[in-house]
Amino acid sequence: MTTGSDERQKSMAVICWSSDLDRVWPVLILATTAAASGLEVNVFFTFWGLRVLQRNDRHVTGNNWKQKMESLMDRGGTDHLRLGKLNMAGLGTGMIKSLANDYQVASPTELLQMAMDLGVKLAPCQMTMDLYGLSKDDFIDGLEAPMGATSFIDMAADADITLFI
Repeated sequence: MTTGSDERQKSMAVICWSSDLDRVWPVLILATTAAASGLEVNVFFTFWGLRVLQRNDRHVTGNNWKQKMESLMDRGGTDHLRLGKLNMAGLGTGMIKSLANDYQVASPTELLQMAMDLGVKLAPCQMTMDLYGLSKDDFIDGLEAPMGATSFIDMAADADITLFI
């Protein structure tokens, strides 16, 4: 958002480190709201948060048995997000998704697409990709190039708002 021709666009940098539905939803809601308000938005997906960017049709990923086991325990993709609290073997997740539908709250899948449509820059963490044995083919299309922590810190240092969710 700019107020004059000489001022730079305000920006927001967000770290998404979790694949819990109750953390991913706020990340995507805040990112899309900020972008729709005219801010430049960058979201850095690291550790379990990286799974949010995974294609919904990819289940077992990785190159060795440890990476494959991790992918089985934490399935990636926005269609497979679970509540971090009160999941109750999926019952809680189903209830909150039903409530969101009743109140016309966009799903994480819809919000992720909306974020891309609004120009939100979605960047996977290179170190986490290496750790999990993930490649570009495991992710949805339209992402920024993978980046490391140093690049994100440089970006966040210049941002007007930095969030860790």
